[in-house]
Amino acid sequence: METSSVLPHSPDLRYLAQIIQLAVAPVFLLAGIGAFLNACVGRLARIVDRIRVLEPRILASRGEEHDRLIAEVGLLDRRSRIVSGAVFTTVLSALLISAVVILLFLAFLTGFQVGTAIALLFIAAMICTGVGFAIFLYETRLGVRAIQVRAHILEHRVDDEE
Repeated sequence: METSSVLPHSPDLRYLAQIIQLAVAPVFLLAGIGAFLNACVGRLARIVDRIRVLEPRILASRGEEHDRLIAEVGLLDRRSRIVSGAVFTTVLSALLISAVVILLFLAFLTGFQVGTAIALLFIAAMICTGVGFAIFLYETRLGVRAIQVRAHILEHRVDDEE
């Protein structure tokens, strides 16, 4: 089975300029993925910070408050694993996109017919990016649902005894 070439093999600088133009879009995509990873890591850091705040409170608490704090840390732990999954799939996407760019230049330098491989790698990268976004969306929805104000706080009224 013969694979197609992205561009004809030639040491001509015109073709190198075309390869660079082809590589620009994936490189911009990498920049966007980097920004998304920054958001994911920031979210993960906030989750970890919250767990660290709760740990001493758990050790000092008893009864209903202790149970509530344990449940909250359990949910935070779950959310941290979910965000880590989003980071993993998105980093995998970045690696696949990097492979696309590398193959573009290798095809230029060697004349190998790698058009099909490049297309398949790019498709895989887009799937990983989409999965990473979907996981992140799930985690944000989970985080919003987890914000529960306890009923006694909502019902609390300041005494008029002054």
